[in-house]
Amino acid sequence: MIAGASIWPERLSGEALIRLLALLLALGLLVVGLLFPLAAMLVKSVQDRAGDFIGLANFARYVQTPALAGSIVNSLTVALTSTVIVVGLAFLCAYGITRTCMPGKRLFRMLATLPILAPSLLPAISLVYLFGNQGWFREALMGESIYGPIGIVMGMCFWIFPHALMILVTALANSDARLYEAAEALGTPKWRSFLTITLPGARYGLISCAFVVFTMAITDFGVPKIIGGQFSVLATDVYRQVVGQQNFQMGAVVSVILLAPALVSFAVDRWIQRRQVAQLSARAVPWQPSPSPLRDWTFAALCYGVAAIILTVIGTAIYASLVQFWPYDLALTLEHYAFEALAGGGWAAWFNSLTLAFFVASIGTLVIFFNAWLIEKSDGYRALRQGLHFLAMLPMAVPGMVLGLAYIFFFNQPDNPLNWIYGTLIILVLNTLVHFYTVCHLTSVTALKQLDPEFEAVGASLKVPFWTTFRRVTLPVSLPAVLDISVYLFVNAMTTVSAVVFLYTSDTRLASVAVMHLDEAGYFASAAAMAVLIFFTSLAVKLAHAAISHLLLTRAQRWRQAS
Repeated sequence: MIAGASIWPERLSGEALIRLLALLLALGLLVVGLLFPLAAMLVKSVQDRAGDFIGLANFARYVQTPALAGSIVNSLTVALTSTVIVVGLAFLCAYGITRTCMPGKRLFRMLATLPILAPSLLPAISLVYLFGNQGWFREALMGESIYGPIGIVMGMCFWIFPHALMILVTALANSDARLYEAAEALGTPKWRSFLTITLPGARYGLISCAFVVFTMAITDFGVPKIIGGQFSVLATDVYRQVVGQQNFQMGAVVSVILLAPALVSFAVDRWIQRRQVAQLSARAVPWQPSPSPLRDWTFAALCYGVAAIILTVIGTAIYASLVQFWPYDLALTLEHYAFEALAGGGWAAWFNSLTLAFFVASIGTLVIFFNAWLIEKSDGYRALRQGLHFLAMLPMAVPGMVLGLAYIFFFNQPDNPLNWIYGTLIILVLNTLVHFYTVCHLTSVTALKQLDPEFEAVGASLKVPFWTTFRRVTLPVSLPAVLDISVYLFVNAMTTVSAVVFLYTSDTRLASVAVMHLDEAGYFASAAAMAVLIFFTSLAVKLAHAAISHLLLTRAQRWRQAS
């Protein structure tokens, strides 16, 4: 037998054939849901309106248009500023959580995650109420307008901070106490220990966090759409070119430009993660912070201050949605929640979002976890499994707006056999699932790597079908990760704007898009109300997830408890 022939065995058993078909279906999902749309977008960027090939003429025209080319500089400026602020602040808060004895750590971590439950439109709306022309704190800007780079950076920092905090808490959580004991025995000052031990140990987490924050800041659409004013960035340029001017070729050009920094950030981040080494060896002694009242309360004051800002922003949106007319008539009312008579799709948009989130969470969780199992735990077809893993990592590098526009170019072609899903809820489910695929895939792979391969080996030796082993062993053992994936997909499907802003119809309008339309129509308080409704829906699902997880894990993982 020649080398490599085992990848395609001459005779396939029933189980081997099912594995092969499952791998091909998984590959087909990502090829159709990611590669083909991106290829269609790249083709569109080098065509004119008639569909003829014109090379890089569209790119040259973009660069030669000062208003459009300036968006590149604006986007980089906003993204870099947001990255410096968020990474610095998140590092200090993560240090307080992991390296001090500050009180209330668990409470702060719960409050710090609240922005994840809201669309990025919510902080932008709150900032207008706080610092706009009728805002309570407008004088704090010293004559500067909130509509522009200041507002965009402030909104970005609020929305991205929880993501950065989670990365840096993980980076700082593990350290070897022996290094600090040796430094203390040698009389090394605390600041020098920080520079020579703490920072080097967390450097990979810091670099990875910086690239994640930069990518999120340069690709976000919600914040600059609400509060950007005349300050154009790449994400809003894509929207204006496609929706405002129906110039799909130029929209594709801007999307390709927007895709470039995200791809570079993703590639560098993956390279850095491959170079990362373990921070704890088998002989390491976990480091535990010792009480220091001055240090502990200093970091507590910082963290509580950040939590107060988060609560203020969210609370402002809630309060603004409940008052008659800000700031002149502050009588409480629920009339802003009467969406039916307004633009935006009304309560039907909220029900559409619930439906979308349910299908994305239920279908996506099973599909992504099973695909990860095919990669990690199945035998044979090594080339196919490696290809599937590579494709599963790519969605993280593709901004939501780019993926959404790419879906128009691919699925809206009359000769495409999948054209029938265009304009339906199905395309929204597919788009959202693919957009948030990578994080769920990594979570699944991490959980599966913790399982001993002997589970599958014993099942195979006993002639137990692999799907039985998967259903009765792998899935119950990995239930915590599966539940985390489901709530992650549900919340992101509820809050996403950029990924779906090009794909909805009048029948499939979503709540997050309704926020934007209510704002455009001048119903600012109702826009705040819809954003608040999304927030509380996500919060309710998160709390229900915690309760259900406790009940299910108590039953399904009773074997973990000592008798």
